[in-house]
Amino acid sequence: MLSEKYKFKNSLFNQKSPVIKSIIFSSLLIGLLFAFLLDLALGSVSIPIHEVINILLGQEPEKATWANIILKFRLPKALTATLAGAALGVSGLQMQTLFKNPLAGPFVLGISSGASLGVALVVLTASAMTPTLLADLGIISDFGLVIAASLGAALVLGMMLVVSRRVQETMTLLILGLLFGYATSAIVSILLQFSSKERIQSYIMWTFGSFSGVTWKQLIVLIPVIVLSLLTAVLQSKSLNALLLGESYARSLGLTVQKTRFSIITSASILAGVITAFCGPIAFLGVAIPHLCRSLFMTSDHRMLIPSVIIMGAILALIADLFSQLWVSQMVLPLNAITALIGTPVVTWVILRRNSQKSFPS
Repeated sequence: MLSEKYKFKNSLFNQKSPVIKSIIFSSLLIGLLFAFLLDLALGSVSIPIHEVINILLGQEPEKATWANIILKFRLPKALTATLAGAALGVSGLQMQTLFKNPLAGPFVLGISSGASLGVALVVLTASAMTPTLLADLGIISDFGLVIAASLGAALVLGMMLVVSRRVQETMTLLILGLLFGYATSAIVSILLQFSSKERIQSYIMWTFGSFSGVTWKQLIVLIPVIVLSLLTAVLQSKSLNALLLGESYARSLGLTVQKTRFSIITSASILAGVITAFCGPIAFLGVAIPHLCRSLFMTSDHRMLIPSVIIMGAILALIADLFSQLWVSQMVLPLNAITALIGTPVVTWVILRRNSQKSFPS
């Protein structure tokens, strides 16, 4: 039998007609294209959008330097931001459904901290690694960072999953997630004490978060891993919908809960871990984006949520990247500061909203 909360979600889903949802989805696609072009056009050197389009189409721009700026620096950064926003949003959505917790996310539940620990172990202890974190690494080292960050993220997420079966209170689970995050941070602090100054500086800069450090060579690793993980999440839509109804109901539908849970953990860990490896621990996007899409489409159906979260996540990541460059001339602000300013109002709204009505399946 459907719970009252799930019925409430389905009633909201029916309030928007397919035509309205199509219009909203199309608007998001247009917004994504516009944000992508703006991210390419604006920066320390402003380039007209029509010139940006000409460069992307392979035509000669008015100034030859504009082509170098776009193709060598801004286009890899914009692609990285698009992938990062989509990956973190979907990872947060998966964890919110898995834990039945509206405040779950890679950062809040310590997943990013686990991924950071994996990267720290590679960066701060590998004797063969150069002082610069990603600039001089080859493809093999890129895969090493991806594997290390994903394993760290999976370790913390697996621990949270075990704890979630014993703890019913949302706040208790969140506190335990924060404690796991503090524990991993403590281990990183110990590693920092035994590392060289160059590696410490590299790691600290990495923790600020940035989309600009990823090169075309590293995108060869990043793009297929993220795209395959996102496709896996799309294929999990029906399973995630079934989990909203509870494990017993999911089993009655023929779903193998243990296998499904492992698949979700793997997908969410790779999405969060890979982005953390290449871009640093990006806060709040994974928590905020799913709620924005639920409110926009008024649905809990993952067949609609996952594509919308992918697009909305990419838009917000591109906007955050824009703001990190435009506030101060000739200076790039820490990306985590911008994402916190975006995500904090959304998380605050979720907490206040839950005080007035229980709007998330339990």
